[in-house]
This record gives sequence, structure tokens and C-alpha cells, in this order.
Amino acid sequence: MDQLVEQIRTYNPRTDENLIRRAYRYGTLNGRTHRTAPEGRQSSPAAIAKLVCDQRLDDATIVAALIHGGSGDTEASRIEVGEIEELFGREVGQLVDGLKRMRKLELVPQASEQSENLRKLLVAIAGDVRVLLVKLAARLHEMRGLERMPEAAQFRLAQETLEIYAPLAGRVGMQEMREELEDLSFRAIDPSAYGLLLQRLDAITARNPDLITEVESQLATKFRERGLAARVIGRRKKPFAIWLEMQRRSLGFEQLTHYAFRIITQDHASCYRALGIVHTVWPVVPGKFVDTISTPTEMDYRAIHTTVIGPGKQRIELQIRTDEGDFIAELGTTASSFESDADSFGRPSKQESDAFASLRQTIGALSQHADTEDFRKHTKLELFRDQVFCFTPKGKLIALPRGASAIDFAYAVHTNVGNSAVGCKINGEFAALSTELENENAVEVLISDAQTAPPAAWETLARTRKARAAIRRATRKAVDEQYADLGRRIVERFFERIKLDFVDYKLKGALPRLRRGSVDEVMAAVGRGEIKASNVARAIYPDYQEDQGLRPGGKKGVAIRVQFFTTQENRTSGWRSTSIGDLKSGLPVKFAPQGGALPGERIVGIVTRNEGLTIYPIQSRSLEKFEGEPERWVDAHWEESDAGPRRFPARILVRYVDEPGNLAAIASVINEQDGNIDNISTRRSLGFNELIVDLDVYDLRHLSAIMAHLRVNSSVDSVERIEG
Repeated sequence: MDQLVEQIRTYNPRTDENLIRRAYRYGTLNGRTHRTAPEGRQSSPAAIAKLVCDQRLDDATIVAALIHGGSGDTEASRIEVGEIEELFGREVGQLVDGLKRMRKLELVPQASEQSENLRKLLVAIAGDVRVLLVKLAARLHEMRGLERMPEAAQFRLAQETLEIYAPLAGRVGMQEMREELEDLSFRAIDPSAYGLLLQRLDAITARNPDLITEVESQLATKFRERGLAARVIGRRKKPFAIWLEMQRRSLGFEQLTHYAFRIITQDHASCYRALGIVHTVWPVVPGKFVDTISTPTEMDYRAIHTTVIGPGKQRIELQIRTDEGDFIAELGTTASSFESDADSFGRPSKQESDAFASLRQTIGALSQHADTEDFRKHTKLELFRDQVFCFTPKGKLIALPRGASAIDFAYAVHTNVGNSAVGCKINGEFAALSTELENENAVEVLISDAQTAPPAAWETLARTRKARAAIRRATRKAVDEQYADLGRRIVERFFERIKLDFVDYKLKGALPRLRRGSVDEVMAAVGRGEIKASNVARAIYPDYQEDQGLRPGGKKGVAIRVQFFTTQENRTSGWRSTSIGDLKSGLPVKFAPQGGALPGERIVGIVTRNEGLTIYPIQSRSLEKFEGEPERWVDAHWEESDAGPRRFPARILVRYVDEPGNLAAIASVINEQDGNIDNISTRRSLGFNELIVDLDVYDLRHLSAIMAHLRVNSSVDSVERIEG
């Protein structure tokens, strides 16, 4: 008792020591100290009062805790409010009365009556929030002795604590108490998961036994060198916090941070100075910076959060805040609300109404529900305000972060459900998958076997990491499959044209030469334009030589006749001409590097020393750079040839909708029109995919036919020729 009084004097020198001691004796003399309650639950007034004192609360609250903590459940009804008011004052009497009614509510085990009890509990809190503070202290003391209770009672009490009391502690900013309540509850509800996480945390600690000391020492030294007064306090995270983060972010244990450090400074300006020093000591983890000093939270929490790669490449979280901010963060707004000067200590300050305005608003909204079970459900939902709780058609509860859509819901049910989702019903009404969900929505996801991969745009709509990661995997797999299918079509068509056999088992033996691990990887690389079909042919048949694009068969082909000027001054006379014919004459001839040239269009040649002749279509923009060099120009035109039909290079740009199967559909159109795809590449542009296709065609009419058939395809937005 003496220690309790001394602790109170550290923050309230004018405490009424006589009142505190009388309250303690009152509980003791009435035979209620350490009384064993139903289910083996223990009650200790001094321990509960100390927890209340840790929050720096006023005398009336501490007195109420001493009286309440000493009253066993079987004798709670013997406490008369009138007697308490006469002995300790009206204020204490009202607090004890609220606690007495709350204690009696717990004796009813039926679920429906528990819902009504919860309503009464919150209404009592709304009358005087100090009732909640004492109740939370009593519940924490109870949870610390949970192992002395029967197993069934442990589970019920732990579940109630995790669902109701821990969130209430969080709502009033008592994060330290909330974390302990959650961790104690988690250990009772799922001891195997708790034990496994604790074991893995111990293993990390064993690998880095001095990490906390090392970080504290390094930062303290850096702050001292820069003349910054700051304290550094490190700790290892609790198993429940790790488990909750794994569930919410769909990450593995090793991907999370396991240590957290507080940097305590004198003022907000020093917080920003400390941040700058930290970021010069260790590299920052991108996307892990939050500043609530400039934008305080609902409970007036002000701090800077950042994550860095610390010693041993271990991720560590840092919370930078002032002494006052640290006090509020650990003990809650309750602490600052009841702190005041010596003259007014002993009653709540004016700040109390602001500090608990949010909690009062929550309680007021919850009290409007008439149905008791509906009230209990709404209470749980409202206390977890950063989450939404929705239900499957079978009644399974799905928890999602605030702002989540039906897409997130679908992936929370199962990855395959998300990948094949085509629509949804929310509360029986059809809705878009992008619809933001609200608490209590009943969501039915409509799926189709025809959809094996989601649209890539879903990634920007999804809120949860699990959904975004699954969408990325599915779309990447679908794209790879499309490229593999396209690549197979290109390879098979190419081998058919060069009259060589293509079978997968032959390609498997050539995989090392292509530096790929499987046939599908080779086909996808061909589809993406990373490997040419001719390279595949050479890998399988090392003696294969390209045939320069010749295609045998038919009666007539085309050749190119070119005319050279005999003098630069007179371009209308003195021509000498030569036929290049089958393109195998002594004069090296090639086509424009981008887009080529086709029979049926006017062409011109450009002579380049040591390179020969390059044929351009007359409308090519590339010719502009040769306007000042007329001596390099060569007139050229197409002629019929007795050689067989041959193909010529062309390039087209196809803009198409980014949906599964569209790439294969485009390749099918080209193949059906007897076009030969030589190479492709893709890029994104304004919500569409752009496909650049290098293909071999017979003439301009052939290319025009291919482009016309592509334009009428439903997946194609536009087609245009690229002219070099």
C-alpha cells in the first residue's frame, strides 16, 4: 500500500492519502481481497489500483478501483451505493455503481443476454469514461492470471477480451495495454500458433542477440554527436502483432519487421532532426514512412514512423515522437486528459470531452440498435474501424481493410475464385467488382470457367496485398501462356515454310544452345521477340542456312530494276539500268530497316559505300536525310520475274485491348491470311497494348488484306503500317 501511495505522489503531490488508505481498508475489512470468483478468476484491489495509477488517474478513480477490485462476484450485490457515497463521496459512489453493474453483467453466460450486457457496458462507459479505465485495468489483471482458470473459461474470456476490451483500449489510445491484452488472448485462443511464432522470434533473437543494444548505442552516439537530446528504447515485437501483420498483408514471417524502436525527443522539431540522422545512418525501406505529427490521428497520436535496414541487414521499425506523444501513445489519451496542475488535480480536465469524443460517438451510434444480437455484431464491427467485415453466402466472416472492394473479397475467399470472378452480388443486388464494401455486406462472387486470368487493371483496384500479388501472378502467367502460344504458331509456320520437321523432343535437346530451361520458355521467348524462329531452326538443325526469304512455287515472281545516273547534272538523260532480278546479283541489296518495301508501291534506292543498295518506298520519311545527296539516289521499279513468288519484309503496329486470348487471336488472323510472322514486340499505351509485328508478305495487296482483316477483329483498336 505504501508503494501505491508513493507512486501516486510522483504525479499528484496533493493526493488524499487518507482517502486512498481508507478505500484499501474498506475492501480488506469486508473480506473481499483476493477472493476466488467463479471460474477461478482472481481479484486483487492493489494490483488493479496500481494499473490505474500507471495511467496517472485521479484519486476518485483509484479509490473506485480499490473497492471494485476487492469485491468478489458473489458479494457484489452487498455493496450499497449509498454507503459508498457516504464514506467516499458521490463521485466515487457513481463510479463504483457503474463498475458494480458491469461486474454483474458478466455472470450471465447466454449469448443473447451477453449482447444486452454489452449494450449496458458501453452505456455505462458513456456516462463516465473512467469506468472503462478501471474495467480495462481489471481485465488486464485477470488476463495475466488466465492460466489458473479452467480451459473452457480461458477461451471464452480470451475471445471476449480480443473482440471487445482490446479494441476499446485501442480506441482510447492505450496501445501498450491493447498489445498486452491481444497477446495474452492470442496465447489462450491459439496456443500452437503462439508457440510457433514465439519460437521463431527466439531464433531470430539468438542470431542477433545484441541487436537492440547495438541499435540503441549507435543512435544514441549519432544523436550526441549532432547535439540532439533524445532517448532510444528498443523492443522485440509480440507474437500477436506479427501474426496479425502476416494475415493482413499476406506476407511470410521473414518478410516482416521483428523489432521496433522508440526515439523520444523534446519537441516536434527535434523529431524531424532525428529522422534526418536516422536516414543517414541506415538505408530506408521505400513506402514505409508515415508522418502523423503534421496530420494527427483521430486519437491525437503524433509521431513519425519509418523502417530502415539496420545492423545485420535486419529490418527495424522506428517511431519518433516527443515525451508527451510517447506518454499518450503508451498510456492513452486518458493520461493527458486527467493530468492538470496541482490546484485542479482530482477531476477530469476540459480536454476530457475532446479526448473521448470519438469513443462517445461510437457508443451513441451503437446504442441505436434495438436487437441485442444485432447490437453485439455492430459493436464488434464498429470497434474495428480500420476494417470491414463481410459475409459469404454460407455465412463465413471475411475481414478486409477499410476501402476494400469485391475484388479483394473474391481473393480472400480463394485465389481461384478471384482469378475467375466476372461479377458479384452485394446484398442480393448485382454490383461491379470494383464496388467498395461496407460492414455487414453479404457478397456473392460470380465466376466463369472461361476466365482463367483477371484483367491486369484489377491490380490498381485491389486494396489488399494478397489480391494484388495474386493478380500479378495470374496476369503474368496468362501473358506468358499467350506468348508461348504465339511463339509456337510462329515456329511451326516457319518450319513448314522451310520444309523441316519440328517436334518438341528435338527442341528439348537443343535447349542449352538457346539458353532456355524448357520448350515453353523457348516458345514464350519467340512470342516476345527475344528469339527468332530461324534461331530455333539453327539450334535443332545446325546445318540450316536461311534462304533469304525465297518462297518456291508459282509461275511468276517479281524483280527490281534499278537505273543509275551517268552524270549528276542531268537527271533526265544518260540512264544506264541493271536488273537485280532474284536479288542474288553482285550488287548487295537490302530493304529499308524499318518497314521494308513491297511490290505494288513506288520505290527508290539509296547507295551506301561498302553496303550496297537500300530500297525504300517513295513515301518513306527516312529519305529526307538524303535530300542533299542526289548522287546517292537510284531510280528503281518492280518487274515481273520467272522466279517463284517470294516474300518481302513489312512492319505493322497493332493496338489491341489487353485481355487474355487477344494476342493469339491476332496471330491467328495473320496466319489465316498467309502472313509469315518474323518477329514481334509489345508495349503499353493509354490502356491498350501495342504490338509491333515484323512479317513477310508477297506484295502491297497482300499486306492490305491482312490489315483489313485485323481491323474487323473485335479485340483490335487500330492497325497501321510502319514505314522506314
